[in-house]
Amino acid sequence: HIQNFAALCRDEVPMVRRIASHSMGQLLQAVAETVGGQSINEDGMITSTLLPLYEELASSNQPDSVRLQTTENCVAFGKAVTFLSTRDETTKHDKERTNVLVQKILPLIVSTIDDRSWRVRWTAASKFADVIHAFEELPGAMDELVAAYEKLLQDPEAEVRSAATFNLSEVAKSSALVLRSPTAVSDGARFSVAERLVKRVTSLTEDDSEHVRAALAMVATELAPVLGKDATITHLVPPLLLLLRDSASQVRLNLISSLSALNEVIGVDLLSQSLLPAILDLAEDGKWRIRLAIIQNIPLLAKQLGKDFFSEKLSSLCVGWLADDISSIRQAAAHNLKELTVLFGDEWAMSLLIPSLADIKQHPSYLRRLTSVQACSLMATVMQPETARTEMLPMVLEMASDIVPNIRFNVAKGLEIMAPICGSAVCDSQLRPVLAMLEEDEDRDVRYFATKAIDAIDTLYGGGDGTPSKK
Repeated sequence: HIQNFAALCRDEVPMVRRIASHSMGQLLQAVAETVGGQSINEDGMITSTLLPLYEELASSNQPDSVRLQTTENCVAFGKAVTFLSTRDETTKHDKERTNVLVQKILPLIVSTIDDRSWRVRWTAASKFADVIHAFEELPGAMDELVAAYEKLLQDPEAEVRSAATFNLSEVAKSSALVLRSPTAVSDGARFSVAERLVKRVTSLTEDDSEHVRAALAMVATELAPVLGKDATITHLVPPLLLLLRDSASQVRLNLISSLSALNEVIGVDLLSQSLLPAILDLAEDGKWRIRLAIIQNIPLLAKQLGKDFFSEKLSSLCVGWLADDISSIRQAAAHNLKELTVLFGDEWAMSLLIPSLADIKQHPSYLRRLTSVQACSLMATVMQPETARTEMLPMVLEMASDIVPNIRFNVAKGLEIMAPICGSAVCDSQLRPVLAMLEEDEDRDVRYFATKAIDAIDTLYGGGDGTPSKK
Protein backbone atom coordinates (compact mmCIF):
# COMPACT_ATOMS: atom_id res chain seq x y z
CA HIS A 1 0.00 0.00 0.00
CA ILE A 2 2.82 2.41 0.84
CA GLN A 3 4.41 1.78 -2.57
CA ASN A 4 1.10 2.39 -4.31
CA PHE A 5 0.76 5.66 -2.41
CA ALA A 6 4.31 6.60 -3.43
CA ALA A 7 3.41 5.97 -7.06
CA LEU A 8 0.44 8.33 -6.74
CA CYS A 9 2.65 11.00 -5.18
CA ARG A 10 4.90 10.78 -8.27
CA ASP A 11 2.06 10.63 -10.80
CA GLU A 12 2.52 12.80 -13.87
CA VAL A 13 -0.87 14.50 -13.34
CA PRO A 14 -0.62 17.41 -10.83
CA MET A 15 -4.20 16.88 -9.60
CA VAL A 16 -3.35 13.33 -8.55
CA ARG A 17 -0.23 14.49 -6.73
CA ARG A 18 -2.26 17.20 -4.98
CA ILE A 19 -4.80 14.70 -3.66
CA ALA A 20 -2.05 12.30 -2.63
CA SER A 21 -0.26 15.10 -0.79
CA HIS A 22 -3.53 16.06 0.92
CA SER A 23 -3.83 12.47 2.25
CA MET A 24 -0.25 12.15 3.45
CA GLY A 25 -0.96 13.45 6.95
CA GLN A 26 -3.55 10.77 7.72
CA LEU A 27 -1.27 8.04 6.41
CA LEU A 28 1.67 9.37 8.41
CA GLN A 29 -0.31 9.41 11.65
CA ALA A 30 -1.58 5.89 11.03
CA VAL A 31 1.96 4.60 10.41
CA ALA A 32 3.29 6.28 13.57
CA GLU A 33 0.52 4.81 15.74
CA THR A 34 0.65 1.34 14.17
CA VAL A 35 4.37 0.71 13.60
CA GLY A 36 5.67 2.87 16.44
CA GLY A 37 9.36 3.62 16.93
CA GLN A 38 10.46 1.24 14.20
CA SER A 39 8.96 3.61 11.62
CA ILE A 40 11.72 6.17 12.27
CA ASN A 41 14.64 3.77 12.01
CA GLU A 42 16.93 4.24 9.02
CA ASP A 43 14.91 1.74 7.02
CA GLY A 44 11.54 2.60 8.63
CA MET A 45 8.49 3.69 6.62
CA ILE A 46 8.60 7.30 7.77
CA THR A 47 12.35 7.76 7.29
CA SER A 48 12.86 5.82 4.07
CA THR A 49 9.55 6.41 2.24
CA LEU A 50 7.26 9.12 3.61
CA LEU A 51 9.89 11.77 4.35
CA PRO A 52 11.43 11.57 0.83
CA LEU A 53 7.91 11.82 -0.60
CA TYR A 54 7.24 14.89 1.52
CA GLU A 55 10.48 16.47 0.29
CA GLU A 56 9.50 15.79 -3.31
CA LEU A 57 5.99 17.21 -2.89
CA ALA A 58 7.36 20.32 -1.16
CA SER A 59 9.92 20.92 -3.91
CA SER A 60 9.84 24.19 -5.83
CA ASN A 61 9.46 22.11 -9.00
CA GLN A 62 5.92 21.19 -7.97
CA PRO A 63 2.97 23.41 -9.02
CA ASP A 64 1.36 25.73 -6.46
CA SER A 65 -1.63 23.43 -5.96
CA VAL A 66 0.69 20.69 -4.68
CA ARG A 67 2.94 22.94 -2.59
CA LEU A 68 -0.14 24.32 -0.82
CA GLN A 69 -0.26 21.07 1.18
CA THR A 70 3.29 21.51 2.55
CA THR A 71 2.21 23.25 5.75
CA GLU A 72 -0.50 20.73 6.64
CA ASN A 73 1.94 17.87 6.04
CA CYS A 74 4.47 19.63 8.23
CA VAL A 75 1.90 19.73 11.04
CA ALA A 76 1.24 16.01 10.53
CA PHE A 77 4.98 15.23 10.71
CA GLY A 78 5.34 17.33 13.83
CA LYS A 79 2.44 15.55 15.56
CA ALA A 80 3.76 12.13 14.53
CA VAL A 81 7.29 12.85 15.70
CA THR A 82 6.02 14.32 18.97
CA PHE A 83 3.87 11.22 19.50
CA LEU A 84 6.85 8.92 18.93
CA SER A 85 9.19 10.93 21.18
CA THR A 86 6.82 11.23 24.14
CA ARG A 87 5.66 7.61 24.46
CA ASP A 88 6.55 5.79 27.66
CA GLU A 89 8.48 3.13 25.75
CA THR A 90 10.53 5.67 23.78
CA THR A 91 14.25 4.81 23.86
CA LYS A 92 17.26 7.08 23.67
CA HIS A 93 17.79 5.84 20.11
CA ASP A 94 14.22 6.86 19.19
CA LYS A 95 14.79 10.37 20.53
CA GLU A 96 17.99 10.68 18.53
CA ARG A 97 16.18 9.60 15.38
CA THR A 98 13.34 12.06 16.01
CA ASN A 99 15.87 14.89 16.38
CA VAL A 100 17.36 13.94 13.01
CA LEU A 101 13.88 13.94 11.46
CA VAL A 102 13.08 17.36 12.91
CA GLN A 103 16.22 18.81 11.35
CA LYS A 104 15.13 17.45 7.97
CA ILE A 105 11.52 18.61 8.25
CA LEU A 106 12.06 22.17 9.50
CA PRO A 107 13.84 23.45 6.37
CA LEU A 108 10.85 22.35 4.30
CA ILE A 109 8.33 24.38 6.30
CA VAL A 110 10.72 27.33 6.56
CA SER A 111 11.11 27.27 2.78
CA THR A 112 7.40 27.97 2.37
CA ILE A 113 7.99 31.37 4.00
CA ASP A 114 10.03 32.40 0.95
CA ASP A 115 7.90 30.57 -1.62
CA ARG A 116 7.41 32.43 -4.89
CA SER A 117 3.63 31.97 -4.63
CA TRP A 118 1.80 34.25 -2.21
CA ARG A 119 -0.93 31.60 -1.87
CA VAL A 120 1.58 29.12 -0.48
CA ARG A 121 2.88 31.74 1.94
CA TRP A 122 -0.69 32.65 2.90
CA THR A 123 -1.47 28.99 3.67
CA ALA A 124 1.63 28.77 5.84
CA ALA A 125 0.69 31.99 7.65
CA SER A 126 -2.91 30.92 8.30
CA LYS A 127 -1.86 27.55 9.74
CA PHE A 128 1.31 28.56 11.53
CA ALA A 129 -0.21 28.29 15.00
CA ASP A 130 -0.84 24.60 14.26
CA VAL A 131 2.80 24.24 13.18
CA ILE A 132 4.01 25.85 16.40
CA HIS A 133 1.91 23.61 18.62
CA ALA A 134 2.93 20.49 16.68
CA PHE A 135 6.67 21.13 17.22
CA GLU A 136 6.82 23.03 20.53
CA GLU A 137 7.78 19.93 22.55
CA LEU A 138 10.60 18.97 20.18
CA PRO A 139 14.06 20.33 21.06
CA GLY A 140 15.70 22.71 18.63
CA ALA A 141 12.58 23.52 16.63
CA MET A 142 11.06 26.66 18.10
CA ASP A 143 13.91 29.11 17.50
CA GLU A 144 13.75 28.43 13.78
CA LEU A 145 9.96 28.40 13.59
CA VAL A 146 9.44 31.64 15.53
CA ALA A 147 11.98 33.38 13.30
CA ALA A 148 10.06 32.10 10.27
CA TYR A 149 6.79 33.37 11.74
CA GLU A 150 8.29 36.83 12.31
CA LYS A 151 9.23 36.85 8.64
CA LEU A 152 5.61 36.12 7.71
CA LEU A 153 4.55 39.17 9.74
CA GLN A 154 6.75 41.22 7.39
CA ASP A 155 5.68 39.56 4.14
CA PRO A 156 5.33 41.86 1.09
CA GLU A 157 1.70 40.79 0.59
CA ALA A 158 -0.89 42.31 2.95
CA GLU A 159 -3.05 39.15 2.76
CA VAL A 160 -0.15 37.08 4.09
CA ARG A 161 0.59 39.56 6.88
CA SER A 162 -3.10 39.59 7.85
CA ALA A 163 -3.25 35.79 8.03
CA ALA A 164 -0.08 35.69 10.12
CA THR A 165 -1.36 38.42 12.44
CA PHE A 166 -4.60 36.53 13.09
CA ASN A 167 -2.42 33.74 14.51
CA LEU A 168 -0.41 36.05 16.77
CA SER A 169 -2.10 35.24 20.05
CA GLU A 170 -2.18 31.48 19.40
CA VAL A 171 1.50 31.40 18.49
CA ALA A 172 2.31 33.47 21.58
CA LYS A 173 0.56 30.94 23.81
CA SER A 174 3.30 28.38 23.14
CA SER A 175 4.98 27.22 26.33
CA ALA A 176 8.39 26.90 24.65
CA LEU A 177 11.29 29.23 25.47
CA VAL A 178 13.17 30.90 22.64
CA LEU A 179 16.06 33.29 22.14
CA ARG A 180 15.20 36.96 22.45
CA SER A 181 16.06 37.46 18.76
CA PRO A 182 17.60 35.39 15.93
CA THR A 183 20.95 37.11 16.52
CA ALA A 184 20.98 36.78 20.33
CA VAL A 185 22.76 33.42 20.39
CA SER A 186 25.80 34.52 22.36
CA ASP A 187 24.12 35.19 25.73
CA GLY A 188 21.96 32.05 25.53
CA ALA A 189 19.16 33.69 27.55
CA ARG A 190 15.71 32.40 26.70
CA PHE A 191 12.29 34.01 26.97
CA SER A 192 8.68 33.10 26.29
CA VAL A 193 7.40 33.31 22.74
CA ALA A 194 4.96 36.04 23.84
CA GLU A 195 7.79 38.20 25.23
CA ARG A 196 9.57 37.98 21.89
CA LEU A 197 6.54 38.58 19.68
CA VAL A 198 5.15 41.52 21.64
CA LYS A 199 8.04 43.56 20.23
CA ARG A 200 6.46 43.08 16.79
CA VAL A 201 3.12 44.57 17.80
CA THR A 202 4.29 48.19 17.54
CA SER A 203 5.52 47.74 13.98
CA LEU A 204 2.22 46.11 13.02
CA THR A 205 0.28 49.14 14.28
CA GLU A 206 2.08 51.13 11.58
CA ASP A 207 1.30 48.67 8.79
CA ASP A 208 0.06 50.25 5.55
CA SER A 209 -2.83 47.81 5.29
CA GLU A 210 -5.99 48.51 7.26
CA HIS A 211 -6.77 44.76 7.20
CA VAL A 212 -3.51 43.95 8.98
CA ARG A 213 -4.16 46.57 11.66
CA ALA A 214 -7.76 45.34 12.05
CA ALA A 215 -6.50 41.77 12.52
CA LEU A 216 -3.99 42.98 15.11
CA ALA A 217 -6.67 44.91 17.00
CA MET A 218 -8.76 41.75 17.18
CA VAL A 219 -6.06 39.54 18.76
CA ALA A 220 -3.52 41.85 20.42
CA THR A 221 -5.30 42.03 23.79
CA GLU A 222 -5.17 38.22 24.02
CA LEU A 223 -1.43 38.55 24.60
CA ALA A 224 -2.11 40.15 27.98
CA PRO A 225 -2.91 36.93 29.93
CA VAL A 226 0.25 35.33 28.52
CA LEU A 227 2.53 38.30 29.22
CA GLY A 228 1.29 39.12 32.71
CA LYS A 229 0.47 42.48 34.24
CA ASP A 230 3.87 44.21 34.22
CA ALA A 231 4.89 43.25 30.71
CA THR A 232 1.42 44.13 29.42
CA ILE A 233 1.60 47.64 30.87
CA THR A 234 5.15 48.17 29.59
CA HIS A 235 5.04 46.59 26.14
CA LEU A 236 1.44 46.02 25.08
CA VAL A 237 -0.58 49.03 26.24
CA PRO A 238 1.40 51.66 24.22
CA PRO A 239 0.69 50.04 20.81
CA LEU A 240 -2.93 49.48 21.84
CA LEU A 241 -3.25 53.21 22.39
CA LEU A 242 -2.03 53.72 18.83
CA LEU A 243 -4.69 51.31 17.56
CA LEU A 244 -7.36 53.15 19.51
CA ARG A 245 -6.43 56.30 17.59
CA ASP A 246 -6.30 54.53 14.24
CA SER A 247 -7.94 56.32 11.32
CA ALA A 248 -9.91 53.19 10.34
CA SER A 249 -13.11 52.69 12.32
CA GLN A 250 -12.93 48.89 11.98
CA VAL A 251 -9.58 48.87 13.76
CA ARG A 252 -10.99 50.85 16.69
CA LEU A 253 -14.10 48.68 16.77
CA ASN A 254 -12.07 45.45 16.88
CA LEU A 255 -9.95 46.76 19.74
CA ILE A 256 -12.84 48.04 21.84
CA SER A 257 -14.73 44.78 21.37
CA SER A 258 -11.77 42.77 22.69
CA LEU A 259 -10.86 44.80 25.78
CA SER A 260 -12.18 42.20 28.23
CA ALA A 261 -8.96 40.14 28.06
CA LEU A 262 -6.92 43.24 28.86
CA ASN A 263 -9.29 44.26 31.64
CA GLU A 264 -8.86 40.88 33.35
CA VAL A 265 -5.07 41.31 33.48
CA ILE A 266 -4.45 44.97 34.33
CA GLY A 267 -7.78 45.74 36.03
CA VAL A 268 -10.34 48.38 35.29
CA ASP A 269 -8.44 51.10 37.19
CA LEU A 270 -5.28 50.77 35.13
CA LEU A 271 -7.38 50.34 32.03
CA SER A 272 -9.03 53.67 32.74
CA GLN A 273 -5.69 55.35 33.35
CA SER A 274 -4.22 54.09 30.08
CA LEU A 275 -7.05 53.81 27.56
CA LEU A 276 -9.79 56.09 28.90
CA PRO A 277 -7.90 59.33 28.15
CA ALA A 278 -7.53 58.22 24.52
CA ILE A 279 -11.24 57.42 24.32
CA LEU A 280 -12.13 60.82 25.78
CA ASP A 281 -9.85 62.54 23.28
CA LEU A 282 -11.54 60.74 20.41
CA ALA A 283 -14.97 61.58 21.83
CA GLU A 284 -14.15 65.27 21.47
CA ASP A 285 -12.25 64.98 18.19
CA GLY A 286 -12.69 67.85 15.76
CA LYS A 287 -13.67 65.45 12.96
CA TRP A 288 -17.30 64.50 13.40
CA ARG A 289 -16.85 61.09 11.78
CA ILE A 290 -14.32 60.19 14.47
CA ARG A 291 -16.80 61.18 17.17
CA LEU A 292 -19.50 59.17 15.40
CA ALA A 293 -17.30 56.06 15.34
CA ILE A 294 -16.69 56.33 19.09
CA ILE A 295 -20.42 56.76 19.79
CA GLN A 296 -21.22 53.67 17.74
CA ASN A 297 -18.65 51.69 19.74
CA ILE A 298 -19.78 52.92 23.17
CA PRO A 299 -22.22 50.02 23.84
CA LEU A 300 -19.40 47.53 23.23
CA LEU A 301 -17.11 49.51 25.50
CA ALA A 302 -19.80 49.71 28.18
CA LYS A 303 -20.20 45.95 28.10
CA GLN A 304 -16.43 45.52 28.55
CA LEU A 305 -16.07 48.02 31.40
CA GLY A 306 -19.19 47.19 33.41
CA LYS A 307 -22.00 49.32 34.84
CA ASP A 308 -20.24 50.91 37.81
CA PHE A 309 -17.13 52.03 35.96
CA PHE A 310 -19.06 53.22 32.94
CA SER A 311 -21.53 55.16 35.06
CA GLU A 312 -18.75 57.01 36.84
CA LYS A 313 -16.55 57.81 33.85
CA LEU A 314 -18.59 57.87 30.66
CA SER A 315 -22.35 58.26 31.27
CA SER A 316 -22.15 62.07 31.31
CA LEU A 317 -20.22 61.97 28.05
CA CYS A 318 -23.03 60.00 26.39
CA VAL A 319 -25.60 62.59 27.44
CA GLY A 320 -23.29 65.39 26.34
CA TRP A 321 -23.31 64.11 22.76
CA LEU A 322 -27.01 65.05 22.56
CA ALA A 323 -25.85 68.67 22.40
CA ASP A 324 -23.36 68.15 19.55
CA ASP A 325 -23.43 70.64 16.68
CA ILE A 326 -23.70 67.85 14.07
CA SER A 327 -27.13 66.31 13.47
CA SER A 328 -25.75 62.82 12.76
CA ILE A 329 -23.94 62.85 16.10
CA ARG A 330 -27.07 63.85 17.99
CA GLN A 331 -29.14 61.12 16.32
CA ALA A 332 -26.45 58.52 17.00
CA ALA A 333 -26.31 59.71 20.62
CA ALA A 334 -30.07 59.17 20.99
CA HIS A 335 -29.77 55.63 19.64
CA ASN A 336 -26.76 55.12 21.91
CA LEU A 337 -28.86 55.89 25.01
CA LYS A 338 -31.36 53.30 23.84
CA GLU A 339 -28.61 50.64 23.58
CA LEU A 340 -27.24 51.55 27.00
CA THR A 341 -30.73 51.23 28.50
CA VAL A 342 -30.95 47.72 27.06
CA LEU A 343 -27.55 46.90 28.55
CA PHE A 344 -27.87 48.41 32.04
CA GLY A 345 -31.63 48.45 32.62
CA ASP A 346 -34.43 50.86 33.47
CA GLU A 347 -33.26 51.84 36.94
CA TRP A 348 -29.86 52.88 35.62
CA ALA A 349 -31.49 54.98 32.90
CA MET A 350 -33.89 56.63 35.36
CA SER A 351 -31.05 57.49 37.70
CA LEU A 352 -28.41 58.76 35.25
CA LEU A 353 -30.10 59.63 31.96
CA ILE A 354 -33.66 60.83 32.51
CA PRO A 355 -32.76 63.82 34.74
CA SER A 356 -30.41 65.10 32.05
CA LEU A 357 -33.04 64.56 29.35
CA ALA A 358 -35.57 66.53 31.43
CA ASP A 359 -33.13 69.45 31.55
CA ILE A 360 -32.39 69.27 27.80
CA LYS A 361 -36.06 69.48 26.85
CA GLN A 362 -36.13 72.93 28.49
CA HIS A 363 -33.12 74.12 26.48
CA PRO A 364 -33.53 77.37 24.48
CA SER A 365 -32.24 75.66 21.32
CA TYR A 366 -34.97 73.74 19.54
CA LEU A 367 -32.34 71.31 18.19
CA ARG A 368 -31.49 70.22 21.73
CA ARG A 369 -35.18 69.87 22.62
CA LEU A 370 -35.72 67.84 19.45
CA THR A 371 -32.93 65.43 20.39
CA SER A 372 -34.50 64.99 23.84
CA VAL A 373 -37.82 63.96 22.25
CA GLN A 374 -36.09 61.46 19.99
CA ALA A 375 -34.03 59.98 22.82
CA CYS A 376 -37.05 59.62 25.13
CA SER A 377 -39.09 57.91 22.42
CA LEU A 378 -36.32 55.46 21.56
CA MET A 379 -35.51 54.63 25.18
CA ALA A 380 -39.18 54.00 25.96
CA THR A 381 -39.34 51.21 23.37
CA VAL A 382 -36.83 49.08 25.32
CA MET A 383 -38.09 49.81 28.85
CA GLN A 384 -40.58 47.96 30.95
CA PRO A 385 -44.12 49.10 29.98
CA GLU A 386 -44.81 50.63 33.40
CA THR A 387 -41.59 52.65 33.34
CA ALA A 388 -42.22 53.81 29.79
CA ARG A 389 -45.75 54.95 30.64
CA THR A 390 -44.92 56.74 33.90
CA GLU A 391 -41.46 58.20 33.18
CA MET A 392 -40.97 58.66 29.44
CA LEU A 393 -44.47 59.25 28.07
CA PRO A 394 -45.19 62.41 30.11
CA MET A 395 -41.93 63.97 28.88
CA VAL A 396 -42.85 63.34 25.26
CA LEU A 397 -46.47 64.49 25.65
CA GLU A 398 -45.30 67.73 27.27
CA MET A 399 -43.36 68.62 24.12
CA ALA A 400 -46.50 68.42 21.96
CA SER A 401 -47.19 72.09 22.68
CA ASP A 402 -43.70 73.29 21.71
CA ILE A 403 -43.65 76.42 19.55
CA VAL A 404 -41.46 74.75 16.89
CA PRO A 405 -43.38 72.59 14.35
CA ASN A 406 -40.36 70.33 13.83
CA ILE A 407 -40.56 69.27 17.46
CA ARG A 408 -44.33 68.79 17.38
CA PHE A 409 -44.26 66.41 14.43
CA ASN A 410 -41.36 64.50 16.04
CA VAL A 411 -43.62 64.11 19.08
CA ALA A 412 -46.18 62.51 16.77
CA LYS A 413 -43.51 60.20 15.34
CA GLY A 414 -42.35 59.33 18.85
CA LEU A 415 -45.86 58.52 20.05
CA GLU A 416 -46.30 56.20 17.07
CA ILE A 417 -43.29 54.07 18.04
CA MET A 418 -44.24 54.20 21.74
CA ALA A 419 -47.82 53.02 21.16
CA PRO A 420 -47.07 49.27 21.23
CA ILE A 421 -45.44 49.45 24.66
CA CYS A 422 -47.98 51.89 26.15
CA GLY A 423 -50.94 49.58 25.62
CA SER A 424 -54.46 50.14 24.32
CA ALA A 425 -55.87 51.88 27.41
CA VAL A 426 -53.05 54.45 27.60
CA CYS A 427 -53.27 55.05 23.87
CA ASP A 428 -56.96 55.88 24.17
CA SER A 429 -56.64 58.03 27.29
CA GLN A 430 -53.37 59.89 26.61
CA LEU A 431 -52.00 59.41 23.09
CA ARG A 432 -55.15 59.88 21.01
CA PRO A 433 -56.18 63.23 22.58
CA VAL A 434 -52.74 64.71 21.94
CA LEU A 435 -52.56 63.32 18.41
CA ALA A 436 -56.08 64.63 17.72
CA MET A 437 -54.87 68.08 18.76
CA LEU A 438 -51.85 67.76 16.47
CA GLU A 439 -54.14 66.72 13.60
CA GLU A 440 -55.59 70.24 13.80
CA ASP A 441 -52.16 71.90 13.84
CA GLU A 442 -51.52 74.81 11.50
CA ASP A 443 -48.41 73.10 10.11
CA ARG A 444 -49.09 70.49 7.44
CA ASP A 445 -46.12 68.31 8.39
CA VAL A 446 -47.41 68.09 11.94
CA ARG A 447 -50.87 67.18 10.68
CA TYR A 448 -49.41 64.51 8.38
CA PHE A 449 -47.40 62.72 11.07
CA ALA A 450 -50.23 62.99 13.61
CA THR A 451 -52.63 61.33 11.17
CA LYS A 452 -50.04 58.70 10.38
CA ALA A 453 -49.60 57.94 14.09
CA ILE A 454 -53.38 57.65 14.64
CA ASP A 455 -53.64 55.29 11.68
CA ALA A 456 -50.87 53.15 13.15
CA ILE A 457 -52.65 52.99 16.52
CA ASP A 458 -55.93 52.10 14.77
CA THR A 459 -54.17 49.28 12.97
CA LEU A 460 -52.60 48.07 16.20
CA TYR A 461 -55.55 48.34 18.61
CA GLY A 462 -58.60 49.20 16.53
CA GLY A 463 -60.62 52.42 16.47
CA GLY A 464 -60.71 54.83 19.38
CA ASP A 465 -64.19 53.60 20.32
CA GLY A 466 -62.79 50.09 20.80
CA THR A 467 -64.00 48.74 17.46
CA PRO A 468 -61.55 46.99 15.17
CA SER A 469 -59.95 49.08 12.47
CA LYS A 470 -61.69 48.97 9.08
CA LYS A 471 -58.36 49.19 7.29
